[in-house]
Amino acid sequence: MIFRPVFAAAILPAMLLASCGDGGDDVAADTEMDPASQAALNDPIMVDPDLASQNEGNSALTGTNDRSLPAELKTPAAIQSAREEAMALVGGSVNLKPAPKAKKITGNIPETAALTAAARAAVKPGGANCAEAAEYSAAWAARLPLAFPVYPRGSTQEAAGTDQGACALRVVNFLTPVPLDDVVSFYHTRARSAGYSSEHLIHGGDNIVSGTKGSASFVVYTRRQSNGLTEVDLVTSGK
Repeated sequence: MIFRPVFAAAILPAMLLASCGDGGDDVAADTEMDPASQAALNDPIMVDPDLASQNEGNSALTGTNDRSLPAELKTPAAIQSAREEAMALVGGSVNLKPAPKAKKITGNIPETAALTAAARAAVKPGGANCAEAAEYSAAWAARLPLAFPVYPRGSTQEAAGTDQGACALRVVNFLTPVPLDDVVSFYHTRARSAGYSSEHLIHGGDNIVSGTKGSASFVVYTRRQSNGLTEVDLVTSGK
């Protein structure tokens, strides 16, 4: 099994890679990534599927291992209930802000993109290598920042994180039957309400919402599965 692009090759299963490109000429020298960080952001990650079943202590947080959901979680009533709970979390439908029209990126994502800044903040805040310190456990899904919870009734598949030193890294993969556009708008709204910037890109088949607030950052990768479910990789750094 190969997880979607995320952080670093050689860290832990379930880590995601923010696919960032080479630095542009208009980026200041003090914001450029060192070669090691650049390599970590661009290398693919191999995921050991066996590890997902080794964390039975947190089984209540996890879903199925076949990237699907039980039938009762996919009914129109279940989807509507999830949407209503999401609406409540943003203060009602009047406060739900559709994400801005996505900018489609081919090739490498430019250094000027918010996604690059968000990924950098998550990987090495203050120079710390948080990816290397991350631990694999579904319990990290319950320890996400208040602004970025798992979408209501979403089924966590895998998770990792760390609070070691200056790190506050969370990486969660989950499934939801709610349409992708609703999920994207939810995280865009939560980000803006919490004072984060928010950028919407399409890259490599993913709809990506990302942004920063000071040293904190978030990246949300969303994609439609062939079975109609929305798969989400949620990455946060900072509290």
